[in-house]
Amino acid sequence: MRGFTFLMLAAVAGIGFTASTPKAQAQVAVEIGTAPDCPYGYYDTNPYGCSPAGYYGPEWFNGEAFNGAGPWFHGASDYQGNVNNRLHPDHGYTGPMPQRGEKAEPSKRVDSAHFQGNEMRDGRGHVSEKR
Repeated sequence: MRGFTFLMLAAVAGIGFTASTPKAQAQVAVEIGTAPDCPYGYYDTNPYGCSPAGYYGPEWFNGEAFNGAGPWFHGASDYQGNVNNRLHPDHGYTGPMPQRGEKAEPSKRVDSAHFQGNEMRDGRGHVSEKR
């Protein structure tokens, strides 16, 4: 009888330990904050600095507002738009850069007739095939 009692106590203790052990759940929270307030859009790669006028083609804008890129892009998954990567620091650009919060100058607005795009990108910073 003593062996049976010991076995039962061990079983109850084992069940108690199993039931009380919390399961770890992986949760990843990424805080990206608000999109940079840039007059001509911002680069689609970290550190998301303001891009100069002419980096993005006119299809990236809805009137005066930039549609977004990188983590703040919420457009269609198959979206593709033109950029002029010659105006990106990773491609050697060292010219003037607008600051966050600056207002766009109407004279620097790029229309489709004057845009010098050379690369097609999706809204998340990936180069895509030209259509």
